[in-house]
Amino acid sequence: MGTRPAENHTSLPPKDWRTVEERKIDDWLPVTASRNGKWWYSAFHNVTAMVGAGLLTLPYAMSELGWGPGVAVMTLSWIMTLYTLWQMVEMHEMVPGKRFDRYHELGQYAFGETLGLWIVVPQQLVVEISLDIVYMITGGKSLKKFHDLVCDGRCKDIKLSYFIMIFASAQFVISQLPNFDSIATISLAAALMSIWYIP
Repeated sequence: MGTRPAENHTSLPPKDWRTVEERKIDDWLPVTASRNGKWWYSAFHNVTAMVGAGLLTLPYAMSELGWGPGVAVMTLSWIMTLYTLWQMVEMHEMVPGKRFDRYHELGQYAFGETLGLWIVVPQQLVVEISLDIVYMITGGKSLKKFHDLVCDGRCKDIKLSYFIMIFASAQFVISQLPNFDSIATISLAAALMSIWYIP
C-alpha cells in the first residue's frame, strides 16, 4: 500500500477567476493597482467618514428633534450603518473566487449585466453628487467662519461663493492623488479633528 504525498496547497497561487477585460480594468484603476495599505490607514478613513460627518450634524439634529426622538434616530441610524457594513463585508466575497470590489459589480451579479448597471449607477451618482455639493458648501462656510474669526472685522468681507470655490479646488487637487494610501496623512488629520470635536 502506497501513500500519497501530502499536497502543499500553500505554495499554489490563488486562481484568478476574472476575465481578461476585468483584469485590464483592475490594472488600470488606481484604487486596485496596489493593496499595500496598512490597517491604521483604514481606521483613519473610517473615523473621518463616520465620526466627522456625524458629529458635525449632531447639534443641529438634536436641536430640531429633541432628546427622545434625537437619541432614537441616532440609535436607528447606528443600527442601519452597522447592518449595511456587515452586509458589505459578507457580500465582498460571497461567491467563491469572485470579488465584488465595486457596487455596480454586485448589482450586475444580482440583476444582470445591463439592469444591474441601470439600478446601481444612478443611485451612486445621486448620492456622490449630493454629498459632494453638501461638503463643498459646508467646507466653504467653515473657511468663511475661520476667516471672519481670524480677521475680527479688520479684513475685507469675502463672498461665501469664493470660499466654496477654494474648498472645491482643494477637493479637486486631492482627488488627483492615485489612491487612498496617498491621503493617509490627510485622513489622520481629519480623524484627529473629528475626535477633538467630541468634547
